[in-house]
Amino acid sequence: MRRIVYVSGQLAAGKTTVAFPLAAAVALAIPFIKARNQRNYFFVALMVLMAVAAAFVHAAQLGLASPLPAGTALQLGLDVVLFIICVMSGRVVPMFTNNGVPGAAARRNPLVEKAALGLVLVLLAADAWGLTGSPLAVVASSACIAHALRWLLWQPWKTRKVPLVWVLHLAYAWVPIHLALRACAALGIVSFSSATHALTVGAAGGLIIGMMTRTARGHTARVMRADRFDTTCYLLVLAAGAVRVLLPLLAPGQTLVAIQVSAALWSAGFGLYAVHYWPVLTRPRLDGKPG
Repeated sequence: MRRIVYVSGQLAAGKTTVAFPLAAAVALAIPFIKARNQRNYFFVALMVLMAVAAAFVHAAQLGLASPLPAGTALQLGLDVVLFIICVMSGRVVPMFTNNGVPGAAARRNPLVEKAALGLVLVLLAADAWGLTGSPLAVVASSACIAHALRWLLWQPWKTRKVPLVWVLHLAYAWVPIHLALRACAALGIVSFSSATHALTVGAAGGLIIGMMTRTARGHTARVMRADRFDTTCYLLVLAAGAVRVLLPLLAPGQTLVAIQVSAALWSAGFGLYAVHYWPVLTRPRLDGKPG
């Protein structure tokens, strides 16, 4: 009976985690094709790749034939998330910085951009190939350097007085940290879990809360300036990443505490967003326009 319940649960989870990125791929493909937006077609392919990776993970967990071990497939899915973060951040963070911070002069260097994005793809290929040890550490370290340089070109220190912008910079700072931890993990210095949570809790969490507040304000015709609730959300979510990654590194015996505190901070940050923006997003725009 327990086996039946386990298998049923795994099948249900598998269907959901595979169906979601496929649904996202379809939702993206339709407007892209209608608009002939070939520049963004690759996002559809990335969503499909995420679905394939999820299918491999669940197949391996169920003991079915899978081309890749569950751990490898999971890492490929995370690499796809990393690549999406890097592409989208490169498009919007410098623009938002220059628009929101007078004199910021955030810039993009073509060579650095190609190196940063290209090395993430090399890392993805290395993970798919099953590369480990020093060779993987070299790839991850190279990507770390490229993304750190990319971040510095965006002039993050000039955004300290504008929370709506600095949250994006602090969140993106977790990308080179993630890559540095991946290099260390490949050499056996730290656990791969540290690198994973630097990406998911730190980078993804910070960028999501930053973009959610920005789009909520922009699409309801509100002033593009973070209030004290927004700033508190940012601090809570970013603190969740710091606690989840740094505390286990400094005090391995406190890993469970780190998980609990991080989860509480994360939940509080997004919970506060939900409470604060529910009346905003369920009422008409301030300017009366549709949307």
